[in-house]
Amino acid sequence: MGRIVFSISVSLDGFFEGPDREIDWHLVDDEVHQHFNDWLREAGAFLEGRVTYELMAGYWPHAGEDPAATPVEKDFARIWVDMPKIAFSRTLDEDADWNTVVWRDVDAKEIAKLKERTEGDLVVGGPDLAASFAALDLIDEYRIYVHPVLIGRGRPFFPTTDARTRLRLAGTHTFGNGVVLLHYGRATADGSSPGSPD
Repeated sequence: MGRIVFSISVSLDGFFEGPDREIDWHLVDDEVHQHFNDWLREAGAFLEGRVTYELMAGYWPHAGEDPAATPVEKDFARIWVDMPKIAFSRTLDEDADWNTVVWRDVDAKEIAKLKERTEGDLVVGGPDLAASFAALDLIDEYRIYVHPVLIGRGRPFFPTTDARTRLRLAGTHTFGNGVVLLHYGRATADGSSPGSPD
């Protein structure tokens, strides 16, 4: 059975993008990129909001043709193209490319069925989509990549909410460039984190 995992990169002051949607402050070197490749290659599917899907589809299908692309970038391009994807959108065409199906809404019952028939992580991409999943209490794990930079202004990666969600630390990892992975799982009533691999 799959797990719903929300993965996102954030600045130390808690923003996932700058005020003009810039992410040029992300520190993704070969080590960090290889980490993503090794994890995501084993995923069950990518779940992406419209904005995230269009950004990814606009670059990765052809990234391997770029002579300046590194081996890890070319590897990720193959991973992204081959991976089953669900794009959540009310405006995208239903016949989306790149191994993608379009779902119009986040339906908790349909997500539960998807988890039952999927092996590997179901990786949520995009904070707006993640907020919809969180509102329905569907996220099993959070993988937060904290980048060693203060950008001052931007969009916070968690929306304001009245809900309180208890989490348990499943693991951490520090990369050579200073990026730190904080991996949290859903906490049970006794404080444990069921199903965490770390």
